Amino acid sequence: MRLRTLLIWLAAVPTVAMGAQVFVTADRLLEQSSHLRADVADGQRIGRPLYDLMAELQAERTMAAARWAGAPVSRADLSRRRAATDRAVAAFRRAADADDDRSTDQVDRYARDVRKQLDDLDAYRERTDARSGTADGTAGYYTGVIGRIIRTYQQFSNMDDATLTQESRPVVALLAASEVLAHEDTILASAGPAGKLSSAKFGELTNAVGAHRFLYGTSVVPYLPADGRKAYARIASSDAWKTKTGIENAALSDHRDIPGGVALPHAVRGWPAAYEKLVPELAALNGDRLRAVLDHADATADDLETEVFWLVAGSAAGLVLVGGVVVFTTRTVLRRLALLHERTVAVAEETLPGIVDRLQRGQSVDADMLPQPRHEKDEVGRISDAFARVVAVSVDGHRQLSDERRGFGMFTAGIASRTGNLVSRQLSLTEDLEDTFGHDEALLAQLMKSDQLTVGMRRQIENLLILSGGEIPDPHSEPMRVADLLREAAAEVEDFRRIERVALDEVSVEPRVISAISHLLAELLDNATRFSPPASKVAIRAELVTDGLSVEIEDRGPRVAPERYEEMNARLHAAPPYAVLAENAHRLGLFVVGHLADQLQARVTLRRSTFGGTAAIVIIPEEHLVPAEKPPAAAEKPPAAAEKHPVRAEAPAAGPAPRTPAPPRPEERTPGLVLHPRSRPPAESAPTAAGLPRRQPAEARAAVRTLPRDGSAPPPLPERVPQTHIAEQLREQRAPEPVRADTETPEEVADAWSDYEQGTETVEIELRQDQS
Repeated sequence: MRLRTLLIWLAAVPTVAMGAQVFVTADRLLEQSSHLRADVADGQRIGRPLYDLMAELQAERTMAAARWAGAPVSRADLSRRRAATDRAVAAFRRAADADDDRSTDQVDRYARDVRKQLDDLDAYRERTDARSGTADGTAGYYTGVIGRIIRTYQQFSNMDDATLTQESRPVVALLAASEVLAHEDTILASAGPAGKLSSAKFGELTNAVGAHRFLYGTSVVPYLPADGRKAYARIASSDAWKTKTGIENAALSDHRDIPGGVALPHAVRGWPAAYEKLVPELAALNGDRLRAVLDHADATADDLETEVFWLVAGSAAGLVLVGGVVVFTTRTVLRRLALLHERTVAVAEETLPGIVDRLQRGQSVDADMLPQPRHEKDEVGRISDAFARVVAVSVDGHRQLSDERRGFGMFTAGIASRTGNLVSRQLSLTEDLEDTFGHDEALLAQLMKSDQLTVGMRRQIENLLILSGGEIPDPHSEPMRVADLLREAAAEVEDFRRIERVALDEVSVEPRVISAISHLLAELLDNATRFSPPASKVAIRAELVTDGLSVEIEDRGPRVAPERYEEMNARLHAAPPYAVLAENAHRLGLFVVGHLADQLQARVTLRRSTFGGTAAIVIIPEEHLVPAEKPPAAAEKPPAAAEKHPVRAEAPAAGPAPRTPAPPRPEERTPGLVLHPRSRPPAESAPTAAGLPRRQPAEARAAVRTLPRDGSAPPPLPERVPQTHIAEQLREQRAPEPVRADTETPEEVADAWSDYEQGTETVEIELRQDQS
């Protein structure tokens, strides 16, 4: 899973949880607000009509009780009272029938019960008029309807808010206390003009007096707010309330027991007037408290809705803030990770390979090229610092390997120098033997072969020096003509007689690169002679081109696949590590050519020739060339044999020929390190009449020096000019040989063909190894 997805999930999960919590809280608050709105709507719709109905029923109950007791109640007063009750009943029915979606089922259920009981009102009125039934039955009916009304108000008090519930309960207690006081009024009215009550009625009076006092003292006044307590205190301190209290006390203390009941004192006659004054004040108190509760419930609903609004708004702002922080954090982390990835890829694909390449080439590495620790405290910074330390450790490892490689190269160069000294001594000894026993043709031929093998050994030692990172210091101090350079390169090859040389332009090569170019061409010529039929020729041509000097070497070897040419050309343009050299130890020639071409800034390309073999094209830069001076007229005319076969090497003649003195011989060419080249005096190498390079006398040989023990660079090896150890017979001018028929014996032809098959088989084996 991607880091971006993980970060999104990390932000989405708490955001969704927070949103769900906000949704649940908002839904609960909105539901509570809705219930409060419904209670307020029910109180405004039904509460006031119910209270008016309760007051009218209480007044009609008192008048009915007085009529049952024989009090002088006129028909007109009774009709007016009943008409007022009927108006209150009609108002209640209209309110109960009103369709309000916000009403609750509980309130509607209690309202239906009240309506059902009101259906019997006319029947009880008829009983009162006809005096059928009992007075207690009629009073009980009114009391039952009023009790159902009070229970409806109790339902209003069960709100979804603890504060409102606590505030509404004193209102219900006020209504209950008012009902008890009204019931007391009914009991006193039932005493009639005689002022007599039955014992049961007197007990109800006593209970009513105690009940309404208890309710006002314990359930109403302590829970009223400050303004409600002030209103009650004003009522309780009024004359009417004091008169009411005095009458109650007189009734309870001054009554007389008579047969069949209790005779109330004469003070009870003042009760109707006092009660009539208290009713409006108590109704005002009850109505104010009821409206206050409804207003508070409505305000609470508004507060809940405001709270929901701010909750939703604050939560939305918080979610937006959290989303912004998450987006910013995610973008910051991903941006820093992307920059870290880009730096890591750049270091891994560009910087580190370049540093490794520089270290492999023995070059120094600047510390600024490496990524530096930034010492940042966050996780991304610590990862970046850890990567910088990993790169530093890797570079240190490559630097150590480079130092070991350079040390091994210096060690190998030292071994090559010592071995080169031995080879130079071997060549000097061979020269002495050639000079001493040159009259013996058979021995001279063997010495010539030994000389060629020793020259090959010296070239292999120089190869080792080149591959170990060194260079061959050039002993030449004068430019060399291209024709002489081609001849010197051909002389380094064992089978030099098969090489045909053609120099199409008169141009010379600077002294400082003569040995390197000669060695490069010698390696290519050696490959061409080894991987072509023994009897075939190898042509080398040199001519000036736009980019410098073009030297083309073409053989008649076996066909090579195009991908094989790509692989060989790749070897010419890359310095391989020692592991690759070890795997290709049997064919190091191309690596040596690549090293020399890199030193000379030359281009070497291998391709298929027109004859089916391989053609090697070497482009030597123009900066290494100098215009050749025109030779004197005597030297311009070549011998007849040279004109016909300019590069063909002849076998030693059967008889001696007149000898020509050999030119002075230059110092031997010695492989050495690049850091300590040694200057040498100029020297010329003159060819023999047969076109081969002429050796110098042995007395011109340079002394062999040993390596110093102080650790400094080894001294250069003595240099030799190839093909100066030529026997006297070969130094003479030879007459051109007449064209003659092929006189090779069948054995010689078989030997030549065997050599060709052996070379072809060697190439095929190498191709199969490469393909596998």
